[in-house]
Amino acid sequence: MDYTYGLMASRARHVHAFERQDDAAKRVVIALAGPPGSGKSTAAQRVVDLLNRDEQEPWAQVLPMDGFHYTQKHLEGLPNRDEAFMRRGADWTFDAAQLLDFVGSLRQSNTDSAHVIYTPGFDHAMKDPTPDAVTIGPKISLVILEASWLLLALHPWNEISSLVDDTWFIDVQPELARLRIAQRHVQAGVEPDMLHALARADQNDMPNGARIRTLLIPPRYKIQSVESQPHVLSAVTLIPTASEQHVSMHQELITTS
Repeated sequence: MDYTYGLMASRARHVHAFERQDDAAKRVVIALAGPPGSGKSTAAQRVVDLLNRDEQEPWAQVLPMDGFHYTQKHLEGLPNRDEAFMRRGADWTFDAAQLLDFVGSLRQSNTDSAHVIYTPGFDHAMKDPTPDAVTIGPKISLVILEASWLLLALHPWNEISSLVDDTWFIDVQPELARLRIAQRHVQAGVEPDMLHALARADQNDMPNGARIRTLLIPPRYKIQSVESQPHVLSAVTLIPTASEQHVSMHQELITTS
């Protein structure tokens, strides 16, 4: 597990160095996508922790896209209100146009000024986005965007990949994802037991995962999430695999590191 997080961090360093060869102030952006239950949030944070380790100042940051959910008020006004609340987390329950505008602005930013970037966060207690809750400081030169739908081959999501410097995808066997998601629902108190939690996963998370895989823009770097210990759902190992659509420069860098 730690070995593979190290490989991912090594790739991030190489992409960062490669992209800043001609512009030392460039802010490098990586998009990390994956279906629910793939472990992408954990992986993104572990990679950033490795990159910032032993540094006087952090230079890498994870940026979850949860803050771009439509508000509950917005969902209330939809003609399919009940479905929207039941399927919250599906691609059409996000303000994808606002997210795209943000990624475009992030793409134009650099580390050459004292400008601080503000982006919405998500209040899980209130179950709604919170404006300007997350900041990206001027010293942050590498941002890992983390969200399920960043590589969705539908407008306007499909424009995101052209605005970032590298695209990563973490996949997982659906049945393993289903068990992880259900366990997470029970631990968080969302459902009282695994039976109800599995039913909730089948209703929303699993259809989302299938849609993500079916409409996936081929990533430059693919990772497979598996269990490292039998019957321990929280133990995750990430195994990098080569993607046929890999950019050769970046592939050579990661395979020789």
